[in-house]
Amino acid sequence: MKNGSWMIVICEWIWRAISANLCWIAFTALGIGVFGFFPATVALFTIVRKWLRKDTDVHVWKTFKQVYFKEWKRSNGIGLVFYGIGLFLFIDIRITETFMSGVFASFLSIILYILLIILILAVGHFFAVYVHYVLSSREYIKQSFLITLTGLPSTIWIGAGFLVIGYLINQVPGLIPFISAVAPAYWMMKVCLIRFSRLERVC
Repeated sequence: MKNGSWMIVICEWIWRAISANLCWIAFTALGIGVFGFFPATVALFTIVRKWLRKDTDVHVWKTFKQVYFKEWKRSNGIGLVFYGIGLFLFIDIRITETFMSGVFASFLSIILYILLIILILAVGHFFAVYVHYVLSSREYIKQSFLITLTGLPSTIWIGAGFLVIGYLINQVPGLIPFISAVAPAYWMMKVCLIRFSRLERVC
């Protein structure tokens, strides 16, 4: 690599990451948060998957916009299922903590929080599965939970990566507009692609 070329490459990747993250923020806001989160995150995962598969010339803004509007209806339909499960767990947790007490209440709270963590991980896996495979809506939800529950090593790697990213953002809050979404998406997609490759070889 010629002298100075590595700096150009680094600057290009920084710009790509910032562009993708700002697109995610803008398009999530466009859907008023609730209805923008799922299509915007699908678009983000689509882009980082292309990067990981060496398609680095993808036009971030154009690709993001195309995927966002193409997947808006279907991704939000699936998202409503996840939102529904999350709301159910949240209400159960609030009821347990407000109206119950004792050992059983503590045990039930622990179970509910574990289920909530599983749900969050399943949502993360959903985006990776959604941009990598062509399945029915029901299968996307099913596979998201199955991969979460049967892939402990991958889940640990994902969690470790998220802790590092979270620590970095906590130490430098100014990074939030630039890497808060793209960094976790990139890491999760990277780990998931490795797992998908292993699963495909077995099948």
